[in-house]
Amino acid sequence: MEIRILSKADKYWDKTIDLAENCSWGAGPNLGRRMRKNEFEDFECPFVAIEDDKVVGFCLITKTDFIPDCVYTPWISFVFVDENYRGNRISQKMVENVLEYAKTKEIDKVYISTEEENFYEKYGFKQIDILKSYANTMETIFEYDLK
Repeated sequence: MEIRILSKADKYWDKTIDLAENCSWGAGPNLGRRMRKNEFEDFECPFVAIEDDKVVGFCLITKTDFIPDCVYTPWISFVFVDENYRGNRISQKMVENVLEYAKTKEIDKVYISTEEENFYEKYGFKQIDILKSYANTMETIFEYDLK
């Protein structure tokens, strides 16, 4: 299993777009759209998990997430693992790679939102808020302190 940061020149760029646009998760196509337009600035970039030359998961470090008018930044967003590869701690490995990357960018705190319970706490995230998303769902906001 390889976790890597993607750039537009990477051979896995288009494969990641394909997975995002065709995955079972409704938010995936939004990442595909961002990637097609290369809508990333500063430290923002996608991360992927690769197994046997196949993209099996992705996530993104980004300035904003699916929460309107939110003061928290940056976010780990679009965390997805193909159903056939779940249960192998791929999400954890991707999140750990994002956290290491954030440290290199001198970022002090990273945030993630979810409707899931007891998922990100095991990676060291602490619940700090509950906010309404653009879809009117209540999202639990977690913070990871990189200091």
